[in-house]
Amino acid sequence: MSGDRRLPPSASVATPITGVKMHAPSAMRNAMALTELVSRHAPAKGRALELASGTGQHVTSFARAMPALDWQPTEIARDRMASIDAYAVDSGLKNLRPAAMLDATQDGWSERVPGRDLIVVVNLLHLISTPATRILLAQALSALAPSGRFVVYGPFRRDGKLTSDGDARFDADLRGADPAIGYKNDADVRAWLFEAGAADITCEEMPANNLAFVATR
Repeated sequence: MSGDRRLPPSASVATPITGVKMHAPSAMRNAMALTELVSRHAPAKGRALELASGTGQHVTSFARAMPALDWQPTEIARDRMASIDAYAVDSGLKNLRPAAMLDATQDGWSERVPGRDLIVVVNLLHLISTPATRILLAQALSALAPSGRFVVYGPFRRDGKLTSDGDARFDADLRGADPAIGYKNDADVRAWLFEAGAADITCEEMPANNLAFVATR
């Protein structure tokens, strides 16, 4: 998840709005569906961690909808961290912490944030390589408390196939920019999660042809 990744312009669209706050149209579009998904699988209380929090729009929505969870957003980009903090300040939410610097593709990060009751990652796996994805999944499972939940959301191949013209175009754009990245296969993600120690995994169809995996430690 290093800052020198080669990505097409369509991969992560966010624009400044006021001060350091940034706005991502895609985050606005799926915020309601994602918040409903995470709310259904979240514990009643505890410590939650979002990986690669982006602009901060999602984690702000999560913290507002789940006030009994203490939310820790993370990022690697300084401008995104500033945006997250701006959203947190403007929201006035007491359960939303300032953004922490964390590269979820680097081995060993789970030791910094152990015992999490909930971990969420949104729209990241198609932007990183397979080895980086496997590190992220393994570290997230390791960072979970017993019976903790790990929610993974994004676009995926189904049975090795891309299932819409839009997905095919986006995947081609990603691989054209960096052959190491692109859509991961749903069966592979399940296998990697089980190998990393997941006790149970459910998969849900989401709007806009996305999938959500919910793994329990």
